[in-house]
Amino acid sequence: RRLNMNICIIDGKLIKDREMLHRILAELPGVPDWYGRNLDALHDCLTDIQEELLIRIQNEKDLTLHLGNYAAAFLHVLAESAEENKKIHYVVEVN
Repeated sequence: RRLNMNICIIDGKLIKDREMLHRILAELPGVPDWYGRNLDALHDCLTDIQEELLIRIQNEKDLTLHLGNYAAAFLHVLAESAEENKKIHYVVEVN
């Protein structure tokens, strides 16, 4: 049995600032137009999503280089959201 799942790739090499990160996240399936483009709004949206969603984080070191502590806060929000909503999955890929 295969799960039908939306996949979003967050590549730390390409994410240069918070605005770019939130621009990509705003395009996720199930994220409403009113998405506030901050971590609190992200948590609210992810916990409401009703479709299976996998968020793949690539090049985490580059993400941290570009976003500083905000990268860790973002990953924390992903972890909390996945804990609350079992349709949300994320993986930090090791390269």
